[in-house]
Amino acid sequence: MVILGFGGCEDGNSAGPSEKLETPAFDGTIVALGNSLTAGYGVKEKEAYPARIERRLNESGYRWRVINAGVSGETSSETLSRINRVLELKPAIVILEIGVNDGFQGIDTGIIKTNIKETVRVLKENKITVILAGMRMLADMSHDYNAAFAAIYPAIAGESDLILIPFFLEGVAGDPALNKGDGIHPNGKGYRIVTDMVYPYLVKAISSFIPSCNQNEY
Repeated sequence: MVILGFGGCEDGNSAGPSEKLETPAFDGTIVALGNSLTAGYGVKEKEAYPARIERRLNESGYRWRVINAGVSGETSSETLSRINRVLELKPAIVILEIGVNDGFQGIDTGIIKTNIKETVRVLKENKITVILAGMRMLADMSHDYNAAFAAIYPAIAGESDLILIPFFLEGVAGDPALNKGDGIHPNGKGYRIVTDMVYPYLVKAISSFIPSCNQNEY
């Protein structure tokens, strides 16, 4: 996990002129892990939400990098199968957006939940903060299936004590002006709204890595 150089607290033991330490390029790594909605299917890399949110963080003074680890068409089992490669990126935070491709295939919601929970377990065992992106079905399925699918995410967030984004595509899903012609994938304008949705949850996660200046005061 990369958690370096946050600054803001003086301990009276700063290095002298001959002991200057090299300032890291960034304070930590965030991995956006998911399917085509994360990868940015059909838009330029800079328009997808991971690139947009990195710019927003940097403009706000947060020196964190964001890696886009989205894979178009990926199911929850496929995400789980590559989780060790994600660990090699040494993220401090992972934004996890998976499951909707399973839903398109009508995969049993119990299996989807198990895959997501196992992915979360591996991440948390490696001391990674997980932000879970809640999803709803974006295609016509039965009412019972849609309800069971949507319930997966708050259930996992509650059981695993995660930060939950209630619905990743809030304000975007179903709006032709904010999606590509397929009605599923956001366009550039849509990703601007997705970025606005994700940003405060990410700042909340980052804040847990910033030490309090008062923690050693008595």
